[in-house]
Amino acid sequence: MHVLAIQIDGALPNMALMKLGHWHLSHGDTVEYARTWKRDLFDRRADRVYISAIFTFSQVRLMQAMHAFPEAVVGGTGTPFKGTVEEIIGESGYEHYDYSGYPDFKESIGYAARGCRMATPKSVCRNFCVVPDKEGRPYSVNTIAAIWRGKPFPRKLNLLDNDFFGNPQWRERVAEIIEGRFKVCLSQGINVRLLNEESAAAVATIEYRNTEFNERRLYTAWDNFGDEGVFFRGVDMLERNGVPPKHLMAYMLIGCDPAETWERIWHRFNRMVAREIKPYPMVFNRARKDLLCFQRWVLTGLYRIIPWDKYERETKSPESVAAWEAA
Repeated sequence: MHVLAIQIDGALPNMALMKLGHWHLSHGDTVEYARTWKRDLFDRRADRVYISAIFTFSQVRLMQAMHAFPEAVVGGTGTPFKGTVEEIIGESGYEHYDYSGYPDFKESIGYAARGCRMATPKSVCRNFCVVPDKEGRPYSVNTIAAIWRGKPFPRKLNLLDNDFFGNPQWRERVAEIIEGRFKVCLSQGINVRLLNEESAAAVATIEYRNTEFNERRLYTAWDNFGDEGVFFRGVDMLERNGVPPKHLMAYMLIGCDPAETWERIWHRFNRMVAREIKPYPMVFNRARKDLLCFQRWVLTGLYRIIPWDKYERETKSPESVAAWEAA
């Protein structure tokens, strides 16, 4: 069987497609990975096509790929299809991956744990995150040794755990990281609201890095305005244990809370900048052009050199300027 695996979006290798690729290769099939596609009479006919999208804003590309391959099996968090790889292959707990479609990617990538501690019926995370419904409460799935590809690959791990310290075996994983002298990117973030002195001290003992592994970086989030106190309690706890706030990048969800105002957005933003935390606005309602404008101003780093009232964009709203001036 010839398998075609199409990755619609995402900078990192697509774990679902890598898992499917590994399973098919282990069954004697051939696997071809693609990020772009063009179907014509000279195409090699695939016996099975998989399409994966992780972002909802990739709908146009997703629809184009589905039109080109109407027989494809489609999945991912950026699609309305909620099936899992395990359901497709008929095996539970499958944690094996094929890297052959990503020859330029030298790090090792994977999950030490699945699930999230916020997977409760009343959790606000369910409004914008699929993990609570898809994976449930946290559980361990891999050791560090099982995730690393081994020599000659570098000791650099991109762990995709949604809640690293929610892993019942996080202490064992930290010990393995330290003993193996691994550099680790916790790209999905740690929940600073749920840190305690033990876990904060553990963070300081590991070689945490950004996605490029070229600077110290921890990822976290401050999504809800009402979490200010508990958020900065975690920030202070990390700082006491040797992790300076300037090492933090905080995702800030905007355009989701019905009670949100520009005053509240600026309050969160200014408080983080004052502590040298790097803000990363995540726009939930992408029809809000003013929020997309704010996101661009922040992510390009222009906020450091151009005041908001001097930033000339047609999509900037007068309300945002008035709130900025009052902040």
